[in-house]
This record gives sequence, structure tokens and C-alpha cells, in this order.
Amino acid sequence: MGKTLTCKILESHLLDGVIAPGNEITIKIDQTLTQDSTGTMVYLQLEAMDVDKIKTELSVAYIDHNTLQTGFENADDHEFIKSVARRHGVLFSKPGNGICHQLHLENYGIPGKTLLGSDSHTPTGGGLGMIAIGAGGLDVAVAMAKGTYSLTVPKVLKVELKGRLKPWVSAKDVILYVLKQLTVKGGVGRIIEYTGEGVNTLSVTDRATITNMGAELGATTSVFPSDENTRIYLASQGREKDFLPLSADSDAVYDEVLDVDLSSLTPLAAMPHSPDNVDTVQNIGPIKVDQVAIRSCTNSSYTDLMKVAEILRGKKVRPDVSLVISPGSSRILSKLAQNGALASMINSGARIIENACGPCIGMGQSPKSGAVSLRTFNRNFKGRSGTLDANVYLVSPETAAVSAIRGILTDGTSSGFSLPEIQSENFNVNDNFIIYPEDANKKNTAIEMGPNIKPFPRNTRLSDTLTGTVVLQAGNNITTDDIMPSDSRLLPYRSNIPYLADYCFEKIDPNFAARCKEAKEGVIVGGENYGQGSSREHAALAPLYLGIKFVLAKSFARIHRANLINSGILPIAFEDPADYDEFKLGQKLVIDNVREQLANPVIVIKNADTGKEYRAITNFSELETEMILAGGKINQIKQ
Repeated sequence: MGKTLTCKILESHLLDGVIAPGNEITIKIDQTLTQDSTGTMVYLQLEAMDVDKIKTELSVAYIDHNTLQTGFENADDHEFIKSVARRHGVLFSKPGNGICHQLHLENYGIPGKTLLGSDSHTPTGGGLGMIAIGAGGLDVAVAMAKGTYSLTVPKVLKVELKGRLKPWVSAKDVILYVLKQLTVKGGVGRIIEYTGEGVNTLSVTDRATITNMGAELGATTSVFPSDENTRIYLASQGREKDFLPLSADSDAVYDEVLDVDLSSLTPLAAMPHSPDNVDTVQNIGPIKVDQVAIRSCTNSSYTDLMKVAEILRGKKVRPDVSLVISPGSSRILSKLAQNGALASMINSGARIIENACGPCIGMGQSPKSGAVSLRTFNRNFKGRSGTLDANVYLVSPETAAVSAIRGILTDGTSSGFSLPEIQSENFNVNDNFIIYPEDANKKNTAIEMGPNIKPFPRNTRLSDTLTGTVVLQAGNNITTDDIMPSDSRLLPYRSNIPYLADYCFEKIDPNFAARCKEAKEGVIVGGENYGQGSSREHAALAPLYLGIKFVLAKSFARIHRANLINSGILPIAFEDPADYDEFKLGQKLVIDNVREQLANPVIVIKNADTGKEYRAITNFSELETEMILAGGKINQIKQ
């Protein structure tokens, strides 16, 4: 029986366990990446582990999220990360260099390697044939310290691509179609592997767009084969030596299969307020557009922006539309400046902003009240733009550009505009934004710690009895944005959990933090897919600081579940989801003999107010159980 590409890469990195769905394995991690929004916490945790030397082949600290410096906080975080990078031999990418995933694709991604990143969109690297996984910051810190990562083996879902995309239909439409078919929880417990004749028609940056938004499926990661297109891309970046052909065996067996006919796709859009709320642009209709934003780690590649430049060339952005554009890297911006494409954008009336994450995480460019904003981003959760009542649609760069000219959501296939084919280009390698470590020496390197950087909260060893008051009953698809908001107000405080905790769940329930402080020991009751979205572990650390003991939900998103376990908070699932409706705020829940019960697949929770008992599924691996008993991953490592 042939092997999948996923299996081949995992096997080549396997350190412990047997590769079969549901088994726990430990693999070697070749590379890690962090960004500044999560990175400060990663490096605080790395320091807490008292590591002399990191064990990865390559680790890079990118500064791309908190680049709006309206106070000292962001700049202090950058200096802290830089000093830890210098101490441990980590490459440091300065602000202005670009977005971590685009930069890693250009500079460091290698087919067949493993990459663990403290950002949920790390699977972008799967476009190069890597097993690239997004994880919580503590998992990345441990990967740097030990060179390993443990995970439950996912199923492998094969997406068979057939045919070729028509003009005005792009890779963004492919992943939006897959999201429509599978939903935002359809990838949970799965790795998405793309195969078929249609793969050959997609460039590496096309593939990276698709693997990037695999995070919105809840998938562990997504991966494409490494082929001639991969070689061409690496050669264009001056890295042809890193090319390695990789693919699944022709007789590989997959757990599930989804067929996608590329030739049948039309321009699509994800409507408010979820990436899987997808319909055709034609069906949605010519709604008036107020803002268009073209950027993010999903769609800021050279090819994407060249298409935009050609659409805008000689035309004018509608007067009542704000168009903002940002390249994904300094290398791309330089090339656009050299070939005149940047001038075409500016002359059309577009605003050009810094190579950074920016509006995608609510860091600037929030639309006006009630606005319709078309964005080439990966998420359109309610309020993520920074404007709570804005209606955000996710579209391709082509759809975004033509809509900015027309002032209405427009299907490019019926626009009458021409769309020339963009040729690949070779890039001049410029690493002036990279600080390379010189003879990393832990003992002789001082750590820069600004006053906003506070110690991260640590849990204590799990007691025999867990009690907690229900402080929140949350609905389905609660995002980490809902739990710990991400915007220009709060991003500068990512290294200050005590400050952030006061804003925990503020968009869902402004009284949440106060209720937690009054209860002292709290429980959150949640719906389906609790904790979807970003990998930010702050969504676990802030509840930990507020005294949350366990979360009882219908189901959990992968990364957030892991972050809760890493923090020593129990994520347990209703055995009967209908029980959710029986819980109310203020009720006291008790789990007796919890340390003993964790050995069982199901534990019993008692509602002390009603006297009724409920059954909840644990489904913890042996390693996860050890972490929970110890009160979190740091405690488990230290003991």
C-alpha cells in the first residue's frame, strides 16, 4: 500500500510512537517561527525553561503584528525579543521586513522539513511541501528547547484537484470553495493533502494561499507536493539548492477524499461573519463597497499584487471607496517599485501601507460604522476589523481590485476588464532587515525587559477536587478573538496578562472579568468548535489568570484545546451536547476525585445547585494527562 506525502514526512521525522490516526507521536521539529504578538510570551516561556542552547536547525523571530508604535510598549517588546534572539541564536526579522509567513516562504521554507509556528497560519509553508503546523506559544518554546513536538496523528483528507482555473478565478476561490464544503470545523483532526492534475496549474504562492486558509478549516495543516513549480519558485528566490521533489505514492490510501473541479469554480466571497459563509459573487450581488483592503499573509504575494496593479493600471478607484494595499515583504515591495507596478497602484488612488499584518488583526484601517469592507484576508469574524458593526467579505485580489474601481462587489468575469497573465520573476536577495545572531551566549547576553512585560501566569498541581462557578455560557464557534480581543488598543499589552485579563470576553460579556474575580474559581460552558481562529495562547492565559478551572464545551478547536491543556485548564466535552441547555450562570459545578477520574475516558461532573450529574468526555493522551495533573506544560517539564 502506497504512502501519502503526509506519512512520508512524518515518518522521516518520527522519534516516538506509531503513525496511525488517533495515536500520539513525537516528531523532530526542524524550524520554528514566532511573531511579536505571540513571541514575547514564547520567549518568556523559553527563559523560564532555563535552556542553554536551542535544538532546532533554524528559528526565526519575526516582527510583523505590533508595528504601530504609539507608545513604548510595542517597541519594548521588540527589544525584548531581539535580546532573547541574540542570547539563543535565533534570527531576528526587523519591523518593515514583512509578514512572517510570506517571509518564511521566500527565505527559509524547505520541502520535506517540519515547521512549528506560534501563529495559526504557519501551514502557509505547506505550499512548499512542508509539514508546517500552527501551535500555541508554549509548544513552540518547547520545540526550540527540545527540538520536538508531540501530536495526535490526524486523518489525512485528500483534496483531488482537477482541471484548470478560468480567468478571474484564483487560489482564494479554491480555498473558499473547500471551506464551503467542509465548514470551519471540517478540518479538525485532519491534515489536508492536495493532489491531482490541477496541482500542476498552481504556483507555489497559489498553493500557499490555499494552505494558509486551511487554518480556517481547523485542520492541523495542509500540504502540497514539491514539484517543478516548487523548483521554479525556490530558484526565483535564489534558493534552488533547497529544492527536493516530494509527492505521495500513486497508490496512496487516504482516510477521506474531496474532489474539486477547478474549471467549474467562479469568483467567490465569504460573507459576514465567518470564512465558511461562502457564496458566488454573482449570487451575492452588486452590494455597495466602502473599503477594500488587499494584503495579509493570505494574498500579498508578488503575483497577487501584480494582478492588482494591472487591473488598476490607468484606472481610478471609485471616489467613495478607500483602497489600501500592502505587499507581504520588503522584497516584493522593492520589485513593485522597480517595475512601475507600485506607481500604477498609487496613481489609481490606492493607499500603500507598511509591510505588516496591520488591518488583518485590527491594527489600523478599521472601516467606518456599518461599512462594507472587502478584504483579501483569511478571517472576517465580527469585530475583528476593529469596527463591531462592519460587514467584512473575504475575496480574491482580483475581485477586490475590480470592485474598488466599480464601487460595488463585482464578478471580474463579467466586468469587461482584461486580466493579463503574470510572469514569474527572479528577486534580488536582500537580507538587510535580518539580524543574524553572533555566537549566542546565554550567560553574557542581557535581556531587555520593559515595564509592560509581566510574568506569565502559572497554574498549580491539579487538586483532587475541582470546583467552579459558571461565569459564562458561550455559543457556537467562539473565536480566540472573542475570548481575547485583538486590536490596536490591546495588542501592545500582549506581554501583560494582568492588564489583558480585564478585557477577556468583553465583546461577548463585558462583565465577564468582574464575575470571574468575584467567583475566584470559574467554569466556562461553551458550544461547538470552542476557541477557533488564532493560535494566541493569551486566550488561555487570561482565563487562567482569572481563575478558570475547566471549560465544558460541545467541542473544541485544536490549537485552543492544546493551549488550555498547556495552561493546566481542563477542556472537557459534553457526552450529550443537549446537556448544554441545562446550565446557567452562577451555578456551582464540582468534579470529585478528578485526578483519579482522568484515567477514564469519561468523567462525572456534579451541579451542586441542582444535584444532577453529567458525563463529559476527556479523551486526553498520556502526555496530556501528565500535563494536566502537573498543572500545565511548564510544570510537567520542570518536574
